[in-house]
Amino acid sequence: MDTVTTSEVTEPTTAAVSSSADLGLLVLRIAVSATMLQAGLIKALDLNSVVTFMEDGGWRQARFAAYMVTGAELAGGIGLLLGLLTPLAAAAVVAAMIDAWAFNVSGAAFWSDPFNVPFLVAFSAAALMFTGAGRHSVDARVFGWGRWPGFVSLAMFVVAVAAAVTTWILLNGTNPIHFSDPTG
Repeated sequence: MDTVTTSEVTEPTTAAVSSSADLGLLVLRIAVSATMLQAGLIKALDLNSVVTFMEDGGWRQARFAAYMVTGAELAGGIGLLLGLLTPLAAAAVVAAMIDAWAFNVSGAAFWSDPFNVPFLVAFSAAALMFTGAGRHSVDARVFGWGRWPGFVSLAMFVVAVAAAVTTWILLNGTNPIHFSDPTG
């Protein structure tokens, strides 16, 4: 790594920091996309079980909801893996993971398991939405954007949250946050 020495302080050059950040974004994209692709493929290969699971969980139009979540996980996972239209891909993941998180916390007191895999994946995807995919991405190679303009990222974040909340309200209809165990 190239360094610049001034007095007693040694600092990495901007190019070295940028290269490390781009590699970090690639690693984060691979982790989030692998998680989403696994989840989406499991659902796609056994959609009837997903529909039954969602029906048992109180979802209306469970088949439609199963197609939506499977599509969001697969499309978002592929988009993030490639770094293609990163804000849109991340929005699909954030929306799906907000609803998965809500489903996970809806069965018990909110604080019994508030920070689980969907929570972590949603925040990781949101981080990619705002930082961009980095230099090692289709966005950077084709569009010249390792990072999308801030207004695009912010708009996609608002769309993701709105989509998740709307989906939850229309297809599930329950309040997922309980301060006591709803079953007991």
